[in-house]
Amino acid sequence: MRNIIVGTAGHIDHGKTSLVKALTGIDADRLEEEKRRGITIDLGFAHLQLAQDLRIGFIDVPGHERFVRNMLAGAAGIDAVLFVIAADESIKPQTREHFEICRLLGVKTGVIALTKADLAEADILDLVKLEVDEFTAGSFLEGAAKVAVSSATGAGLDELRRELERMARAVQEKNTAGAFRLPIDRSFSMKGFGTVVTGTMISGTLQKEQEVELHPTGQRLRVRGIQVHGGAADRAGAGQRTAVNLAGIEPGEISRGMVLTGPGLFQSVTKVDCRLDLLSSASSGSKQAMKNRTPVHFHAGSSEVEAEVRFLDKRPSLEPGGSAWARIVLRDPVLLLPGDRFVVRKFSPVVTIGGGVVVDIGGRRYRAGDDAAARLAKLMSGDLKARVDLMVGERADGIAESELIALTGEIKIPVSEAIEKAGKWRIARDRASELRAKLTAEVRAFHKANPLLQGVQKQDLKGRLMPAAATEVFEHVLAGSADLVSDADVVRLKTHRVVLKQDEEQARASMERAFEQAGLAAPAVAEVVRASGVEAARSRTILQMLLREGRLVRVSEELVLHAPVLAGLRQSLAGRKGERFGVTQFKEWTGVSRKYAIPLLEYLDREHLTRREGDERVVI
Repeated sequence: MRNIIVGTAGHIDHGKTSLVKALTGIDADRLEEEKRRGITIDLGFAHLQLAQDLRIGFIDVPGHERFVRNMLAGAAGIDAVLFVIAADESIKPQTREHFEICRLLGVKTGVIALTKADLAEADILDLVKLEVDEFTAGSFLEGAAKVAVSSATGAGLDELRRELERMARAVQEKNTAGAFRLPIDRSFSMKGFGTVVTGTMISGTLQKEQEVELHPTGQRLRVRGIQVHGGAADRAGAGQRTAVNLAGIEPGEISRGMVLTGPGLFQSVTKVDCRLDLLSSASSGSKQAMKNRTPVHFHAGSSEVEAEVRFLDKRPSLEPGGSAWARIVLRDPVLLLPGDRFVVRKFSPVVTIGGGVVVDIGGRRYRAGDDAAARLAKLMSGDLKARVDLMVGERADGIAESELIALTGEIKIPVSEAIEKAGKWRIARDRASELRAKLTAEVRAFHKANPLLQGVQKQDLKGRLMPAAATEVFEHVLAGSADLVSDADVVRLKTHRVVLKQDEEQARASMERAFEQAGLAAPAVAEVVRASGVEAARSRTILQMLLREGRLVRVSEELVLHAPVLAGLRQSLAGRKGERFGVTQFKEWTGVSRKYAIPLLEYLDREHLTRREGDERVVI
């Protein structure tokens, strides 16, 4: 099924709601006040099955200038516009404002309906068509089909349906393979169901019982049920008007402007970098330039929030009709992603003055000398791979794939020759090569200063050169080095071998012999170091070598034993499996004093050779 969302647009009382009802049989005015006053106040919804494989969802918007904010909440999700102009009145103020809003939101196609054709003479209708041609020249509606219709008599409706079908089949459908996003435009309670929200799904798919996240609050909720265009469904996809029954939340906790997404994918933001376009003075009703730090009403998706515009090129103002790179600082957090379109309106008078496209949501801190315009131009013009390459290249210690998903809005991050994948992280290949060279130089310098040590402790090396990097990134960089090797927790050059001098060899043999001859009643480490025949620094290094090689075993801070001696103790205990004993009995078995017995027993407990039970132990 091909699902296309079409929004109405046009001046108040030009017959948008009546036309939708004539096309679909559905009255989109749902509020009592709307029916009483005869004007549309809030968003209305209807659908039309044009063919077995084609369905159009209509979003009927209010035309009155006081309700443009409601119009904006519905217009953001549309694929095309049914632009309504009354044949007996032609182009009016909200005709112009709605037209500019559609342009700012990036609407690419539409059909023009000349309503109330039964009230206009033929020559008047021809004149209106000429005015419409002039009005739409050079825009997305230039050359669009113009159909004269009457909702009262039904004239022209069949032709309008044909033109809508032709347009709908040419429209690019929304991405059902992307990340699920549903901007909420209504929230209410339904008897027997509980909390229900509605919206136009702009990407991805949603299924019953799925977990979703509500932005900006971050609440995780469960989908109890789904309706698509008023009918129960197990699944909804991009391009469909969707109602979602949510568990675990009250309707009053949800408001228009919030967004449902897949859990853990995105973050709401308060800063967006964008390309901002101001309308010309004729369209916006204002001849004044926009000054830096101008407060505005910011509309994106179904949200409206107060914001401040800050130009990134330090310009003092932007003239009507101009464009600039800007940072928009939002008073409240909103879920926005690169590529999202937005509209800005003045505070007083409240009129549409411009809009644009979100380029970056990372809130990058630009410093003196940074070329923000060049960076944003790359992000705006590049494909996803180029954008990812740029973002990864800006992170010296790499960036998590989850952050790339949040920053790009794409759930599949592409592979690039310029990027290395480090588990769930990415790092620029050039940066990884640079780090490998630095790691190699650091280890080489360490060997030169400490020739008797096997290498650098891995955590020490990371702390010196990559303190802020994730362990995953550090391990990846290290593993990719052609010159380095990791031995457990030590990093060394592949070519490094410890070579002892003659006096060091003699000291090594002397030290090992001292521990071997002492048996379980080992000498104090300080005494062995002093008696080694070499200075203390080298003697301690040799002791560490013997420990690393497993010739000696550190039983406690003060007690070091010869490994074969300890192996003999293990063997003797093996013959006493299941036997219970106390400290006194252990001293008799081993011939050692309490000074040695206690640390030995604690070591055996740690090695799971014995198990302490009260004042006794059991040989395991």
